[in-house]
Amino acid sequence: MLLIRQLMAVFMVMLSGAAISADANKAVIAFAQDDLQNDFRKAQVAEVRDAVAKYPELSFTFTDAGGQTALLVNQIEQFIAQKVSVLVVGTNDANAVVPVVSKAQKAGVRVIILDRGIAGKDYTTFINSNNIKIGAVGAAYIGEKLKGKGVVLLFEGLQKADVTQLRSKGFLDEIAKHPGIKVIKRTGNYLRKDALTEMETLVAEGVRVDAIFSESDSMLSGVRMVLDKHKIDARSIIMIGCDYTSEAREAIRLGTQTGSVLFPLGGTRSVEVARAIIAGKTVPKHISIPVKLITKENVEQVPPIF
Repeated sequence: MLLIRQLMAVFMVMLSGAAISADANKAVIAFAQDDLQNDFRKAQVAEVRDAVAKYPELSFTFTDAGGQTALLVNQIEQFIAQKVSVLVVGTNDANAVVPVVSKAQKAGVRVIILDRGIAGKDYTTFINSNNIKIGAVGAAYIGEKLKGKGVVLLFEGLQKADVTQLRSKGFLDEIAKHPGIKVIKRTGNYLRKDALTEMETLVAEGVRVDAIFSESDSMLSGVRMVLDKHKIDARSIIMIGCDYTSEAREAIRLGTQTGSVLFPLGGTRSVEVARAIIAGKTVPKHISIPVKLITKENVEQVPPIF
């Protein structure tokens, strides 16, 4: 199955190349994306696509690495060979893509690192939100609601992604202000199916928690499926996610999710920056998009990211 996905992704790159060469008069914005099984990653690509569609002088192409770092590097190599105008990169590993991103820059392909940072600095601009703050916001809310005592489950994303490390740091540093709170950690890789599997194990082991901080709303969706299956009332657990999807908004309305830290996709902003780059303008090395906590108090005033 993995081999099939890899072959399909390579084939997609080949098709993209054909589309680029067929319309050489348009500037090409390409998106090398980590994994379209991830709801957030898929929505990012869609937002970039829709933003590009507003400008007739631009064209758009993308690839899906299916979570495979080696394939992502290969797809970036293909975009370099195709000489795309601007390359947007969403990675699953902060270190592995550094050499190929540097190669793109040296080849004249301007690179926007979106959302997940990389260890190097050889790129055009980095667009993200403050991930330490995301973790800290979730921890502060949970600490207040638990009055400083209880057991909290921290559901982490991809271990090699900088966003995971930063969100976890922000959460753990803030929750440490409450010595009466015990934290247990599990990894869900930002995927509901992985979170579902981990939560099933916890329930089977008889582990009970008072609160959950999930580094994505998708993982909380998997958690709720397990709770429903075992007749555990989700409303009895304080649950804070991240992203603020439509699914999370509905769960907040129903009370089966306590809140979500709004984490913008950054796709539209990426296209704005790409257009400035193509026009020869200088863009900031780092662009930060604000985040905020969404709860029942403000859920009707803030639209979800997708």
